[in-house]
Amino acid sequence: MITAALAIAGLPTDRFCFEGFLPARERERRAALGALAREPRTLVFFEAPHRIAATLEDMAAVLGPEREAVVARELTKTHETIYRGSLRELAARAAAEANFTRGEITLVVHGAPAGAAGVDEQLLHRAIGLLSKELPPARVAAIAAQLTGATRRAAYALATRAAASGADGPADI
Repeated sequence: MITAALAIAGLPTDRFCFEGFLPARERERRAALGALAREPRTLVFFEAPHRIAATLEDMAAVLGPEREAVVARELTKTHETIYRGSLRELAARAAAEANFTRGEITLVVHGAPAGAAGVDEQLLHRAIGLLSKELPPARVAAIAAQLTGATRRAAYALATRAAASGADGPADI
């Protein structure tokens, strides 16, 4: 099913990453998606029909609503159906169409755009919280920016706030 889904998806296939089934619980599913948010390779998932709408909602929230994706349902079978669009569009369609939630489902999601990887905000706050205990704000900002992809200016602003407040962790920044 993976090869067939990649072949019909129309998304880049030079490099892809098969992730299998995402966790059933929303919190764990969002955490798994968060870990994949900056993955540049095309992502392939299997999903249970009763969870497809929630998974697409979570994907739109975590990976970005405009990320292109394909939902392949019942591949190589009589009722094969292919849905293409942004994660936002696919989530709306899954909520509206009964047939969307039937059969075996394979999701193919475009990888993160090169250079637009974004900043891992959670890691930024955690790094600043930990480093602020040991280093001056300028050094904290330099290290945190390298670790997370944040700009040095943004990291420095958080580091100076952490130093001024004697922050103990990310919740205090």
